[in-house]
Amino acid sequence: MSQPKQVSSVANKFPTFDMEGHRGARGLMPENTIPGMLKALELGVTTLEMDTHITKDKKVVLSHDPYINPAHDLLPDGTEIPFMHRRKYVLYQMEYDSIRQFDAGSKYYDKFPQQQKLETHKPLLSEVIDSVQAYLQEHQLPQVYYNIETKSKPSGDGKLHPEPAEFVDLLMTVLEEKQLLPWVIIQSFDARTLQVLHGKWPTVKTSLLVENRKGLEKNLEALGFIPDIYSPNHKLVTQKLVRVCHERGIKVIPWTVNELEQMRRLKQKGVDGIITDYPHLFQEL
Repeated sequence: MSQPKQVSSVANKFPTFDMEGHRGARGLMPENTIPGMLKALELGVTTLEMDTHITKDKKVVLSHDPYINPAHDLLPDGTEIPFMHRRKYVLYQMEYDSIRQFDAGSKYYDKFPQQQKLETHKPLLSEVIDSVQAYLQEHQLPQVYYNIETKSKPSGDGKLHPEPAEFVDLLMTVLEEKQLLPWVIIQSFDARTLQVLHGKWPTVKTSLLVENRKGLEKNLEALGFIPDIYSPNHKLVTQKLVRVCHERGIKVIPWTVNELEQMRRLKQKGVDGIITDYPHLFQEL
């Protein structure tokens, strides 16, 4: 592998329309894996969307679930995880070397029948960044954004993940070491992690993920500051929401939009980007 691409720290412009690959390219490749991220790059995304958890040995690993998920992961010997053990392998209670032994890409996943199957592992965030930057350099592609979710909630503190300040510190240590801060968005449903981030790294872009029906005003009030991006479930997007966000200087990037007609309707409403499991659809948009 060639040396990872050096990232410019010069101020950069956010895409006019942000094309985000959800968990890489979840509809086409195993989610939150390096092959999934590289597939999304191949398809021309402007942003890679991903989820992070913290391991027992304080490493930042890509995973949506707080445990090894039997729906799409296999034991190190390639066999199925028994139903009785479906919540047994909690990432925060495992060393990363153990997590890495599990197969995160070979099992057929009925929710995404188009997924290409291949043996792969849950990668460290640092490993993902190195692979992505090397791919960009090798293929002479423009720098992409990293939209990174902190997977946390109050009920999981100390059991499924560290408390917000430690989670954010561990995540940002990796991103500072990789000199990626101008190209990073930190997103979360958990306002607490965004509040920590905004207090300590006020120039880093933030995105508030929303699936409730409380409305923009109540969600912003609970957050306590104006984020760069408001990222609702696509079913919550109205033209009025987009207009009010734009009046406040907030971009609207909904999730997870997997049908071309939905994408077209949202674009007509004025959204600033789309998060999808099927980034090949952007070529038809």
